[in-house]
Amino acid sequence: MDTAHQIATVDAYLDACTRQDLAAIRRIYADNAVVEDPVGTDPHRGIDAVVAFYTQALTAGARMERIGGVRCAGNSAAFCFDVHVGGMKIEVIDVFEFDANGKVVSMKAYWGPGNVVQ
Repeated sequence: MDTAHQIATVDAYLDACTRQDLAAIRRIYADNAVVEDPVGTDPHRGIDAVVAFYTQALTAGARMERIGGVRCAGNSAAFCFDVHVGGMKIEVIDVFEFDANGKVVSMKAYWGPGNVVQ
């Protein structure tokens, strides 16, 4: 897996989320993608469920800001970012897993109540 592609996908994802560009988000994910955000909640399975999740999650106009570099290993990439929304900040770590076509097949978001800063 090409790390330049992984990093570009991470940056495109954060930009698409900030712009609420659901078409761009759809292009990033594989048709059989699974999103677990946050980890421990029921996963969203399949591209339609994933896009429905983002449709709901991005309605508040959140702005995403990557913090530090993207960590790439094999077909996975992990990255830290802050979500700025409604006067608060949420500190998140996402892990993407890519398929052979370079699409995100799995996304897990690691954050909890202790990562919400007012």
